[in-house]
Amino acid sequence: MDISSYVLLSHEQALRRRMDVVSNNLANMTTVGFKREQPLFHEYMQETDSIVRSAQTTSFVLDYGTVHDTSNGVFQPTGNPLDVMIDGPGFLAVEAPNGETAYTRAGFIKVLESGELVTSGGQKILGEGGQTIAVPPDQAANLSITEDGTVMGKDGPLGRIAVTVFDNEGSVDPRGDGLFNGAGGRELAANETKLVSGGVEGSNVNPISETTDMIEILRAYQASKAMSDQMSDMRKRAIERLGRPGA
Repeated sequence: MDISSYVLLSHEQALRRRMDVVSNNLANMTTVGFKREQPLFHEYMQETDSIVRSAQTTSFVLDYGTVHDTSNGVFQPTGNPLDVMIDGPGFLAVEAPNGETAYTRAGFIKVLESGELVTSGGQKILGEGGQTIAVPPDQAANLSITEDGTVMGKDGPLGRIAVTVFDNEGSVDPRGDGLFNGAGGRELAANETKLVSGGVEGSNVNPISETTDMIEILRAYQASKAMSDQMSDMRKRAIERLGRPGA
């Protein structure tokens, strides 16, 4: 296989990666708190021994990872005063099943009989300093959450929900269960936090934009395939000519 075929192959692998990301975005367009992903590619340069000076440097496509679109999704009212949407950057900190701290943008919140605040998946909501928030049984029916994340009972504040931000967005990775892993996060102070109660954040996926991207990827793949077929035909004709007597 010559170098041009390797270049086309790297391009087609990048197109497949783009298609996988777009498909995942469309599959999660109704997932609460989902942030659309975008693939990130890097140019890989390789020196060759071609006698043609302009062809001595070959450029390949290298899959470099994905980044998240951090723009807010649309507010979706739920009628539950404990459900919250983060208006701005950041994540709710929760206790993952393995005991570690994980993060989510899905603000479905309920109270267990034990008095602990948890997500719809049963993960405990963490407050300031990574501590859980305990609700006395006699106050569970009269809770509200203020804009700065303070959980209010009938007798006053019971704790404040922590909102964590990350300076490096690339350090936040989806786990596949609606949660994210992250390192190096920083808890926002009360005056930096803004929660909207009574609803949750919808996905920020735009189905029209994603469908358009999917069509563009398909056309690019078709063009790459046509070029590959043309190069294959050129090789066949060259071999046929070289194989003729007296050629």
